[in-house]
Amino acid sequence: MSLEASPETVPVLVAGGSLVGLSAAMFLASRGVACLVVERHHGSALHPRARGFTQRTLEMFDTAGLRHLPEIPASITRLRRVRTESLVAAPTAEVEWTPQGAVRPSAAPAASYSPHTGAAIAQDQLEPLLRQRALELGATLRPGTELVRFEDDGDGVVAWLKDSQGSVQTVRARYLIGCDGNRSVVREALGIARQGVGVLQVMRSVLFRAEELERFRRDGIGQWEIQQPGLDAFLAGYGDGRWVLMFKDDIDRNPAALDAAIQRAVGTPVRAEIITTGRWELTALIADRFSQGRVFLAGDAAHTLPPNRGGYGANTGIADAFNLAWKLAAVLSGQSEDSLLDSYDEERKPIAWMRFQQTFARPDYARFADDAIREIPLLDPIAIELGERYRSSIIDETASDLPLAQRPDEWRGQPGTRAPHRVVTRDGRSISTLDLYGAGWVLVSSSNTWCDAAAHIGARTGVPISSINLPAVLAQNDRALAEQDLGITGGGASLVRPDGVIAWRSIEDDGTVDALERAMDVVARPARRSRDRACSGSGRTGAPRV
Repeated sequence: MSLEASPETVPVLVAGGSLVGLSAAMFLASRGVACLVVERHHGSALHPRARGFTQRTLEMFDTAGLRHLPEIPASITRLRRVRTESLVAAPTAEVEWTPQGAVRPSAAPAASYSPHTGAAIAQDQLEPLLRQRALELGATLRPGTELVRFEDDGDGVVAWLKDSQGSVQTVRARYLIGCDGNRSVVREALGIARQGVGVLQVMRSVLFRAEELERFRRDGIGQWEIQQPGLDAFLAGYGDGRWVLMFKDDIDRNPAALDAAIQRAVGTPVRAEIITTGRWELTALIADRFSQGRVFLAGDAAHTLPPNRGGYGANTGIADAFNLAWKLAAVLSGQSEDSLLDSYDEERKPIAWMRFQQTFARPDYARFADDAIREIPLLDPIAIELGERYRSSIIDETASDLPLAQRPDEWRGQPGTRAPHRVVTRDGRSISTLDLYGAGWVLVSSSNTWCDAAAHIGARTGVPISSINLPAVLAQNDRALAEQDLGITGGGASLVRPDGVIAWRSIEDDGTVDALERAMDVVARPARRSRDRACSGSGRTGAPRV
């Protein structure tokens, strides 16, 4: 197949326009990166699939202006699951996501860790909102089009795209993101293998509408393990009149058999409108690498986990896209050198493996795990959601004995962790400290010396840094608490990345332009500094590590 004389060009091509691909488009467009999303389907799947998006996911959505999603009630942070004979029967047992006593109780309520409670919305209802927001921000979406082939020539990626009429055209992109699911064409073309448990089981499902069953969704119970002679199934409601019954077998049932199974699972006559059926392979596999050359994997293309109450499938994929978007924006804008992108695999793959292990260490999936995983200590769900720590070549932190995750209040501004949330008063109104971050690089300090140093770094490195002088924007008590949260009470400084992650800090009031510049060389990989070093044949390496 010959190339067109002048193929269409785009900075970033996203293969796959479902949840993660749409999130990637929205995050990229919100940072001024033009992108093209191709998706072979013309809309969302009939199955609602994921339901329940975490506090951290909503914080990410906030940075792109996607707000006002239906909240998860504050009293229900995790869906409860019970074992029972039928929906109407009394439960025989409750299956906890994190068993009582497995983790140390938190002294702080979950609501104190984030301005959000999470969103109770099904994936097929969220995806149209993501499409709309991505389009508003300038992304290009091309439904009914699939990626059939691509080549990475070192300077860019040439992709062959086929539309629903069978026509093929070529597109040239600087970078390609494969968000094309478990059977990723992108991953397979790269020859990237996967490791993990593999296929756990094949299941069949029926999605049906039964508004009258909503009365059973109370006390936080939203999932039922149905156990009867001849019926081993899983029943769950989506909160909008739709329910799914999943069979733990691979039997193709006709409509009459499906209705009979629904009646048995409910335990009382119900009028059920069958919407669609499905066949599912539950898999647990992590790609050996999340990037190769100018191509990146995100979402199920990079990691598949079985459905779980931690939200480790959909929410992990969205976090992939968020992590990658700011880095691509920095490189494409000319601010940072290409090596910044190496940190995507360094940061996201360990998180995927941690969530893999935490899934199989819990009762829901422990039967599929080996002894080594079952013995892994369980982490507090809020630690996994809001207290993960990145370790990579662009995080300026030497401590190797710190955990990969712990609750936000147990961190004190360590590099690699999310900048913490606290409600403070600014200009007479209450805001979250998270509102101070998310657009670009931010230096936070109570020291004029550090803030003055930040003002000079943009011109030297080509990477703008805004500074927040805490005494100038916060009342004294709020300022003291913010300093405590960031671990800079001695007049030090905290450098926060565009994704709200702390990249570097100094705990002392010794701010100088050179010290901050050395730090930026590590954490931002300035392209201008790279060019200067190439011209001079020398340059600074390393950064102050505190």
